[in-house]
Amino acid sequence: QVQLVESGGGLVQPGGSLRLSCAASGFTFSSYAMRWYRQAPGKERELAARIGPAGGSTNYADSVKGRFTISRDNSKNTVYLQMNSLKPEDTAVYYCNVYALSQDYWGQGTQVTVSS
Repeated sequence: QVQLVESGGGLVQPGGSLRLSCAASGFTFSSYAMRWYRQAPGKERELAARIGPAGGSTNYADSVKGRFTISRDNSKNTVYLQMNSLKPEDTAVYYCNVYALSQDYWGQGTQVTVSS
């Protein structure tokens, strides 16, 4: 079955960096776009970044553009989110997502907290 497992979250000071990873299994990873969503306390889940199947096409929310970079390694079935210049408002649970086999799949999420 489809599994998405995020890692790499944690506590970081404003201005710092983190790299999230999402290991995928149970589907042909290289055939599907992958997404990172985030959900801050009391807010709706929002799309942060998307990457096409081959990695050549990327899209970002305006709030993270220029600071976050999504990438993927199809040989490792893994998608990454490099987050730089982190701000307190980036604090959220970050989720990996794929729409595959006619439905949405989500990881368990990883907490990112930006605080001094």
